Amino acid sequence: QVQLVESGGGLVQPGGSLRLSCAASGSIFSINVMGWYRQVPGKERELVASITNSARTNYADSVKGRFTISRDSGKNTVYLQMNSLKREDTAVYYCNLRQGLNGNDYWGQGTQVTVSS
Repeated sequence: QVQLVESGGGLVQPGGSLRLSCAASGSIFSINVMGWYRQVPGKERELVASITNSARTNYADSVKGRFTISRDSGKNTVYLQMNSLKREDTAVYYCNLRQGLNGNDYWGQGTQVTVSS
């Protein structure tokens, strides 16, 4: 079993910053991918950013240059630093861990990010 616990969401004005954290616990493999997805009502969940155990990163075009994903493998924790936030970044953000030969996915409970003045 794997548990993911997110923190750091909230309300921020346009142009502001937030930092999300996600701590994983349980049966964590040494080879995995951790990432952040987001979802707004009526739309599919979309990838925001991901990072492999070897620190290889991938970003959605919409957040490149504004968001930075990082991880502390010793703590099984992934972070998402979000700068220059826009109203369209408003969503529920979900932490994801993918591991195993079958690519098993594990999800956090989600944290709300609202960008509004």
